[in-house]
Amino acid sequence: MNWNCILERVAKTQSTNDDLLARWRAGELIDPVARIAHEQTKGKGRVGRTWLAEPENTLCFSLAYPFDCRPHELSGLSLVIGIAVISGIATALNLEETELYQLGLRLKWPNDLLLNNAKLGGILIEGGQANPSAPTWMIIGVGLNVHLTNTIKQSLDNHLSLRAAALEDLLPKEKPIPDMEFIWLKLIESFEKHLNAFKQYGFAHFKNRWSLWDAFHDQAVSISSLGNEPIIGISNGVDEFGALLLKQNNTIITVHAGDVSLRAQS
Repeated sequence: MNWNCILERVAKTQSTNDDLLARWRAGELIDPVARIAHEQTKGKGRVGRTWLAEPENTLCFSLAYPFDCRPHELSGLSLVIGIAVISGIATALNLEETELYQLGLRLKWPNDLLLNNAKLGGILIEGGQANPSAPTWMIIGVGLNVHLTNTIKQSLDNHLSLRAAALEDLLPKEKPIPDMEFIWLKLIESFEKHLNAFKQYGFAHFKNRWSLWDAFHDQAVSISSLGNEPIIGISNGVDEFGALLLKQNNTIITVHAGDVSLRAQS
């Protein structure tokens, strides 16, 4: 790796995101930090959900990364991270991205990875700017199912009414999955490449590429957020800032990332 990124490995913690957020708030972050936990006891998903992490079966890590801009200028970051995760998975599993696509890997706006409409992983981005002259630190958390267990299946079904998928589903049964350390390092290498490009060009540079992986393009979807009525329409891709475009009665409306969940309509 060419960038000055600190790699941290811990046996057990409550949340790698919370660990790095605490250091950001204390003003202790200087260089990028990638922190992986063998066991994460209180992993977080979006909208206050929990992310079940099982040692040996789930890969959970966070990256603290600085940007020389305001937080509102980072729209589309979660979508870029999704692309970076796919690229890292391809390298780690020694597969072409086209093979992953054929196997059913997709991105769900704004922050999930799906495999044949089953949840493979999720992305949670937190952080901000301590003061107007300080860099913006974003804490990028990633959780991926590596091996599928009944506990993981039941957790997703109980909390989100979703099926679960795992990285092992992308390989033939006779081919072993690489170890967690190897997968993690390939993901971090991919993050370096994609975040450098994002800082230079913004999300517009990735728009067409993200659209190729869009799980629900041209499908009827329902978008809901806490306390609001669901918005129903046809998913029509994203704009140059990463906002979802929704078609309603020949009108395109823009839905910005936030506490939003997206469900395909039958």
